[in-house]
Amino acid sequence: MKINSILPLKHKYLQIIDTIAKKPEKLHYSGHLPEQRIPTVAIVGTRKPTPYGKEVTYQLARDLAEAGVVIVSGLALGVDGIAHRAALDVGGTTIAVLASGVDIIYPAVHKSLASDILKSGGAIMSEYEPGIAARNFQFLARNRIVSGLSDAVIVTEAASRSGTLATVAHALDQGREVFVVPGNITSPMSAGCNALLKQGAHPVTCADDILEVIAPQLLKGQQTLALGNTELETRIIQLIRSGIRDGDELQAESGVEASEFSQSLTMMEINGSIRALGGNQWTLR
Repeated sequence: MKINSILPLKHKYLQIIDTIAKKPEKLHYSGHLPEQRIPTVAIVGTRKPTPYGKEVTYQLARDLAEAGVVIVSGLALGVDGIAHRAALDVGGTTIAVLASGVDIIYPAVHKSLASDILKSGGAIMSEYEPGIAARNFQFLARNRIVSGLSDAVIVTEAASRSGTLATVAHALDQGREVFVVPGNITSPMSAGCNALLKQGAHPVTCADDILEVIAPQLLKGQQTLALGNTELETRIIQLIRSGIRDGDELQAESGVEASEFSQSLTMMEINGSIRALGGNQWTLR
C-alpha cells in the first residue's frame, strides 16, 4: 500500500481544512483524493446502531453518494462502516479518516472495507505518521478532521453520551452545517439526536434535505431561480450552483477584475446569499 504525504493547504480539495483548530500541517493518505473541491459530508453516529439507525444511515449515505457527494467517516464499527459501505455499493467516493497511521487499520475487522475503499478510488487518511497505533485521545483529535473535511456533518443515530457529539462540537466551531435524523423519543439510542434537534440542528429525513443546503446543483428535477442584486451577483450564484466553489475559479469564470469580484463577494456574504467554507471556497446559503 503506497502512502503519500501532502500539505493540505496546497491541495484544492483539502484547503477547507484551514478552518479547523490545530490544523495539521501534513496529512498522510493512501488511495486517491478528488482534485477539486466537491460537495462532501461526514456521516457519524453510534457504534451500536439499532435496525432503524442502520437503515437511515445506509439510505442517506447511498443517496448522497449516488448524487455525487463524497462520504467521509472514521471507519469505526456501526454507523461509520455502514456509511462507507453504502457509498461503495453505488460506486461513490468515500474517505476514511483514521486515529492511527494509515498502515494500521483499526478496527482490524474493517481491513476488507478499507481495501474496498482504496479499490473504488477513495482514500484512507490520517494526520499520524505510519506505524503509530490508535490511542484513546487520538480518536477525539481525529474527529475534528472528519468534520473539517466536510461541508456538513450528519448524525444518524446517537445516544445522549455518544462520542459523536464531540464531532458535532467540532463542526459547530468550524462553521459547518449540522444535520440530524430524528429518532424515536423512547429510544435511548436517539436521545443524542433529539437533543441536538432541540438545540437547533437541521432535521433531515432524506438526502434532498442536505443537498438543498450544501449542493443545490445536485438536486434532480428541480430548478431554483438564481437571482442576485446585480448582474454580477446573479452570475456568481449561477456559477456556484453549477458546482464551482473555488474563489479564484469563480472570479475567472465571472469575467471581471479581481477587485470588482471581491467587492461583490463581500456584499453577497453580508447579504447572506453565500457563505465562506474556508480555504477560499464558497457555497450558497
